[in-house]
Amino acid sequence: MKKHVRLITLLLVLLLVLSALSGCAQKPAEPAKPADPGTPAETGTPAESGDTPAPEPSDDPLAGPAIDKDTVVICTADETPSLTTAGHNAVAGDYVNKLTHNGLFRLDKELNPTPDLVAEYTVEKDEKGEDSIWVMTLHEGVKFHDGSVMTTDDVLASIEHAQNSPDIRSYTQSIVKTEKVDDLTFKIYTDGPSASLLYDLSHHGNYIVPARQLAQETDPAKLDQLLNTEVIGAGPYKFVEWRKGEQITFTAHEDYFDAERAPKIKNIVWKIIPEGSSRTIALRAGDVDYIIETDSISIPELEADPNVAVMKVESVSHNWLTINNEVPPFDDINVRKAMNAAINKEDVVTVALNGTGVVAMSQTPTGMLGEYTGEYDAYDLDLAKKYMETWGGDPSTIKLEMICSNDTKARAAEVIMANLKEIGIESSIVRMDLATYLSVTAEGDFTGFIGGYTSNEMMSFLKGVYLSSNINSSNKTRTSEPELDELIIKATKTVDQGEREKVLQAATKFLNELCPQIPLYQDYTLSAHKANLKNTFITPGGSFFAQEWEW
Repeated sequence: MKKHVRLITLLLVLLLVLSALSGCAQKPAEPAKPADPGTPAETGTPAESGDTPAPEPSDDPLAGPAIDKDTVVICTADETPSLTTAGHNAVAGDYVNKLTHNGLFRLDKELNPTPDLVAEYTVEKDEKGEDSIWVMTLHEGVKFHDGSVMTTDDVLASIEHAQNSPDIRSYTQSIVKTEKVDDLTFKIYTDGPSASLLYDLSHHGNYIVPARQLAQETDPAKLDQLLNTEVIGAGPYKFVEWRKGEQITFTAHEDYFDAERAPKIKNIVWKIIPEGSSRTIALRAGDVDYIIETDSISIPELEADPNVAVMKVESVSHNWLTINNEVPPFDDINVRKAMNAAINKEDVVTVALNGTGVVAMSQTPTGMLGEYTGEYDAYDLDLAKKYMETWGGDPSTIKLEMICSNDTKARAAEVIMANLKEIGIESSIVRMDLATYLSVTAEGDFTGFIGGYTSNEMMSFLKGVYLSSNINSSNKTRTSEPELDELIIKATKTVDQGEREKVLQAATKFLNELCPQIPLYQDYTLSAHKANLKNTFITPGGSFFAQEWEW
């Protein structure tokens, strides 16, 4: 009987979602495990253009450029909240930052940190005999977009700027101090050996901006405004114009320092199209060339279109229903565990992702060094009711608002609403644009939201999502547990991979028992583009390399 009730409930949710979308058509089983810095990747390279060979070039104009062969038109669901490097921690902003800026290091296609602006580096021992002094030398003659040449001063000023930013401070915590050696060489001191520094330096928050810009304003708000207006990096593309809510335009940086990775296509037009089916229509009609976030509902029709190439790449993105652990009764572990056990994650994957994802059971991602999937509660309505009985309160008094910033999140929330009703909890959905959503959730002004975190290795994930010092930033459950903090910091200082794995697993075990939020799924990165666009590629972290594309 329960099976029939569940089926009827799922069908009702599907009908409700389809009705809400008004009939519009609108990341993984085994994601890649990043290796240690300087070691070979532990898994194979992700597939280019999906699971099948790329289509042959087509003579159909719909398979070619929307404007001309000097331009590619990219469309995305979410508009970046900022063009600055350190003023946000949003995936939508990371895409843009990778066009306009560079870091000292970058992650390659297998998610391993590799030197970018740095020409060479060594690690020296400190007075304790520990490997904690990182001596790095920049490439000579790296030019910013304004023609000025990058020096050590720009590096040190950028790191200091990042350390003062609440949005990305978890990516600077490994740095104790910096020191200038000469105009191209500098030292970074870490608190003992660091397993995380090179990953941290690959994050957009630590990308390099001119020191003279950072010195122009002492007021953080005015500096942020300046950096959003005068976007000056050393990246492969220069910022041209931002018409908010519509599009951002870029043009190639002709003096880009890395000749082998210089842009092949001159212009990029970055369009904002929030609704999934509208992005699909725009691609098939020839109005755009590349969709970053392809709605899963649109995949079958895109795969059937000979003028379109679809890319499906296993993702390391972990998605959840975030619960504010500071707000009663969500500060009670029994309420959180009841909600976790009451939500059928398989139904969420079916409805929200059209089946293009896998259920997430653990509080941390699978597919990374340190993953641990044991000791968690699976979907069990009877168990959920027992947790509610242990709590002892009245479920009708619980007020849960689930903030959603896009269609996929809203579809997941529809399933969750139906599931939670089974244990007496009424919930609702609130829609917000991405910038507002990020601001509200960072400040803790919410009860719940559908969200996620994309990181390329477990240390960065744990620091960003659960370290107590990142409350009011990326720790949005507002979890504050000294024992957990200790495990996370210990992992970042444990260079031996085998030992670090044990520490990371211990942290996940702790989190699975604490249940600070409700894991939902790991999805696939789904992108689609004109069939004649060459050299496309997506990493498991969702990054792509626009400067490599060509018609």
